[in-house]
Amino acid sequence: PLLLVLTAKEEYYPAFWKLIRVWSKVLVYGMGFRLKVQNDQILDRNKSYMFCPNHTSLMDPFVLIILSKNPIVFVGKKELVKIPIFGFFYKKVVIMVDRNSPESRKKVYKIAKKRLKNGTSMAIFPEGLVPPENIVLAPFKKGAFSLAIEFGIPIVPQSYYDCKRLFSWDFFKGRPGVFRTHQHQFIETKGLKKEDIPNLKEQVFNILETALFNDKEYMKDTNRQNN
Repeated sequence: PLLLVLTAKEEYYPAFWKLIRVWSKVLVYGMGFRLKVQNDQILDRNKSYMFCPNHTSLMDPFVLIILSKNPIVFVGKKELVKIPIFGFFYKKVVIMVDRNSPESRKKVYKIAKKRLKNGTSMAIFPEGLVPPENIVLAPFKKGAFSLAIEFGIPIVPQSYYDCKRLFSWDFFKGRPGVFRTHQHQFIETKGLKKEDIPNLKEQVFNILETALFNDKEYMKDTNRQNN
């Protein structure tokens, strides 16, 4: 009932965000996980950002929610609406995109422009999907970088090292432990144009790829390789 009330109007979203942060903490810590965070740069509570973490596990969104006190609007796949109960609330709070529809992508810009105010940020996992176990980092899609340039908001690259290892898609893998995260230096996008999207995408990709390759714990768990 409380979720129904807090998702009824967009102006209730800050209150909804506080609720799901509490829920995320109960979920993550209650399952026996802990967070160890390295911040190269601290977020400004009054600014909007584009969060771009690598995608490794179902736990990634919950980790990101815990890391940000300010509300984040996620851009997610339209297909998840089909999940019973979850899909009902998902379509109310997530900006849905049909990757095969140009009209759907245009609609994302319109909705995002309306929501990006008062310190509200956006989050997109630029890989799109969780890559196979042996892939360090899948190729990035351009959506996150296009939106960041469109709205002139800094990109926040984040490396998640342990979510896949501790909460794998494999039912027989995983255990309680520490989720290590690294929030890298922000990348400013003001003054950039659409022509800069490929370079910006490559820059963020290189930051995350280097961080993951240099982490011995991440690399030793499986026979990972670059795509």
